[in-house]
Amino acid sequence: MNRRAAVLWGPAVLGFALSGCREAPPARVDPAGYDAFFLWAGVRPHEALKQAKTVYLLAGEVRADSNARFVPLRPQTPRVGHAWIWLTVRVERIDWQDGVYRNLLGQLERWQRAGNHVAGLQIDFDARTRGLADYAAFLADLRRRLPARYQLSVTGLMDWSANGDPAALAALAGTVDEVVVQSYQGRATIPGYERYLAGLRRLPLAYRVALVEGGEWHAPPGLAKDPQFRGYVVFLLPRGN
Repeated sequence: MNRRAAVLWGPAVLGFALSGCREAPPARVDPAGYDAFFLWAGVRPHEALKQAKTVYLLAGEVRADSNARFVPLRPQTPRVGHAWIWLTVRVERIDWQDGVYRNLLGQLERWQRAGNHVAGLQIDFDARTRGLADYAAFLADLRRRLPARYQLSVTGLMDWSANGDPAALAALAGTVDEVVVQSYQGRATIPGYERYLAGLRRLPLAYRVALVEGGEWHAPPGLAKDPQFRGYVVFLLPRGN
């Protein structure tokens, strides 16, 4: 998940109370009402993880200063018996050398051998909307290298649905299994998210919506009925902050 922003199955629907003729403020995202989460390195396990069905675990990074090195951020192989897990990689460049691919595939196999239910690999890359064609080409190559038993997920910006090139989005649809659309920057929900999310029906692939713990949120009308919508993922914040 990117540094500016940070999707579990079966969300609890947030209430939207009315008092008289006035709308109440949007509810705050409470992890207790969800069952899919992003867990970044250095964030202590949250009580809500006990009810998790899906967890996206940050395993490491490919940083801007080297396209030949995967930087691990999780010192031990996780052991999660009650939920599906995704190996998430924070990426700052996509011109990888072969060693990065070998390292990641090895990580996936180690996580699987440890007894985890590994759903697949997630790439967290700030792909510019105008650069989606290049990103789609990178992902297509990654998909060819990835064993068929693993799914491929990516994080995405809300602007993709509004301004993304239809051909590039179609290329993504033929490659990735889901896109997790980020509705926040840092620790706050992006203002005007309703306008962007209204365009998600343009995405020709399955998607989830990522929310930030404690952020404001009111589900746009019709979102839950979209057949491509797969639920929410909550980005957990460090405890005590």
